[in-house]
Amino acid sequence: MNINNNIEIDFDAIPIETFWNIGDKAENRMHRIHAYPAKFPAFITSKAIKYIEEQNNTDINWVADMFCGCGTTAYEATRNGKNFWGSDINPVATLIAKTKSQLYKDKTLQIYFDLINTEFSKQKVSREEIRNINERIKYWFKDKQIEDLLKLKYSIYKSIPKKSKYLYFFLTAFSNILKPTSVWLTKSIKPQVDPNKKPANVIDAFIKQFEMMRKANLENDINKKSKVNIENINFLNKKIRKPFVDLIVTSPPYVTSYEYADLHQLSTLWLGYVQDFKDLRNGTIGSLYHNSDFKKDAKLLNKTGEDIVFKLYNKDKRKACSTAKYFVDMQKTMKKSYDMLNKNGAALFVIGNTEYKGVRINNAKHLVETMLNVGFKDIEVTKRKITNKILTPYRDKNGKFTTDKNSRKVYAEEFIIIGRK
Repeated sequence: MNINNNIEIDFDAIPIETFWNIGDKAENRMHRIHAYPAKFPAFITSKAIKYIEEQNNTDINWVADMFCGCGTTAYEATRNGKNFWGSDINPVATLIAKTKSQLYKDKTLQIYFDLINTEFSKQKVSREEIRNINERIKYWFKDKQIEDLLKLKYSIYKSIPKKSKYLYFFLTAFSNILKPTSVWLTKSIKPQVDPNKKPANVIDAFIKQFEMMRKANLENDINKKSKVNIENINFLNKKIRKPFVDLIVTSPPYVTSYEYADLHQLSTLWLGYVQDFKDLRNGTIGSLYHNSDFKKDAKLLNKTGEDIVFKLYNKDKRKACSTAKYFVDMQKTMKKSYDMLNKNGAALFVIGNTEYKGVRINNAKHLVETMLNVGFKDIEVTKRKITNKILTPYRDKNGKFTTDKNSRKVYAEEFIIIGRK
């Protein structure tokens, strides 16, 4: 459906477009080297590139994703021979994205793996080192796993030069074995201890992870000539000096979404990104933990945002404040997105509608109104089924994510919204 200035339409009645439901081929194994919540399917990027090049009769040179997460768009853009710029506020996300966007020599990977294993067998960790480790790490890990993870981390840093791209590879491998070697409840979408879990052996988990990533690298077919720049920053703080992007493909966080800082706390703590994982909540769009000025934010909201926020205010003032902050941040994001696009450039956003305590949160409508306000034209809105996206559509009575299929099924589709400059 094409939308000009009339946003007073029934977004739920927009039909599903099968073009955006399935890809032409299976995803490469590189997309699975590290667990990550709410990834959108890789084929969307490839289809977006082809669709915009055909519809706009233009060649795309640079693709961008300001919420690049674990690098789905980055990887697919480079596979299609495009240059890529991306950012994410989460350092774990950008580590994975950088790893996926590189080609590695298999022989060199094996050499470093052997060096790490040799170094591991030599390492000794004192009881004092275990006692002095971050308290939050002690909460999630047993002493044996803490000892072996310390030895493994020391071995990785000792075996690989600090500025080597191979360090990305092995730190990503280290990061992805943290949940199996902890008491974190397997496949949980929120931090939760499993009192009956037997944590995996560290070195066994590392060997298994290495072999999986090594196989993924062997089938890696990214274009060697593609330029890739991935920044660990808050996009809202980035200065856009001039337009430099032909296509944006991204999936913004939802207004009632995961707390990514909480979900990635094991990696952020072990890799030394923070001493307190809660620090990473600051500035994260969609977080409940924003320090914001509600009165100031409310004045900046567009009509759709204002309607939703004040309905929420009667149900949950804290949620209304965080939602107002989210909508204002998204409005700023759309303005910066428009500014970074070259003339005749396009942006594709993947986003779903949600619900909280009976209040319908029409993220898609807010996004479309915002895009119109900042200058996007020829806006297309369609829907796709949520299939292999790692995102549960179920909510508990308070509107939080749950895997309980007896709970309310809030959404099973998401919107594809395309705008042009």
